[in-house]
Amino acid sequence: MPIGTSLRLSLIAVALSAFCGAGLAAEAEPGFEKPAGVVELFTSQGCNSCPPADKFFAELAGKDDIVALAYHVDYWDYLGWHDTLSSKDNTERQYGYMRAFGGRSIYTPQAVINGRTHVNGANRGAVGGTLSMLKSSGGGMLVPIRVTRDDESVVIETGAVEPGANLPETAHVVLAYFELPQTVEIGRGRNRGRQMTYWNAVSSMQTAGMWHGKAQRYELPASEVLKKGGCAVLLQSVAKDGLPGPIIGAAFVNKPKP
Repeated sequence: MPIGTSLRLSLIAVALSAFCGAGLAAEAEPGFEKPAGVVELFTSQGCNSCPPADKFFAELAGKDDIVALAYHVDYWDYLGWHDTLSSKDNTERQYGYMRAFGGRSIYTPQAVINGRTHVNGANRGAVGGTLSMLKSSGGGMLVPIRVTRDDESVVIETGAVEPGANLPETAHVVLAYFELPQTVEIGRGRNRGRQMTYWNAVSSMQTAGMWHGKAQRYELPASEVLKKGGCAVLLQSVAKDGLPGPIIGAAFVNKPKP
């Protein structure tokens, strides 16, 4: 799964422990949250059909109940403009989704919803409708997450889950680091002359641990997690072949104000 390398033990210590006496519960404990969903937008500064999706995404990024992450890809750079926020890892993540969905090609702007399906990222109705459909049909955020922090550590807790929820036995705890909003003047390529502001552009991803189907606790050093701008945590199942699967929980670890 193209989400970057695991955090080195010398940099980060991950403590996994089940809550004492924690079991299945119908309601999340106080402080735990379930966002409406996760929207991952694959976009490019060199794609002339992406600006409407980027503007819509900026609205999603401003919502507290949606974890919105933008992955700038690099395969449109050949058109004359190097996307200032793109990376090969972002492109590889999109290819991973393509294979997971059984597709044969990738495109921009693509919005992957909850790691389960995809729609055109500029289609507001499709994005909103898919979020609602997944939430009502059991494909939403099924595992509540609580994030607390102090000067020394960030603690990510996964809460108890509802009885009967259709969940994988394990999932990866993935940290997605993203940039503060950046305004870019595009000097060449298909969007030449445009000035665009890009939100929540993912700069790197790292696997911080494993979730084993129950309430767990992960303690991370604040100096590592909070130094890179914004950060979100995704609880994402991963197939045996490494392809990304459904996202069953998510939360912002750090969402700086622009």
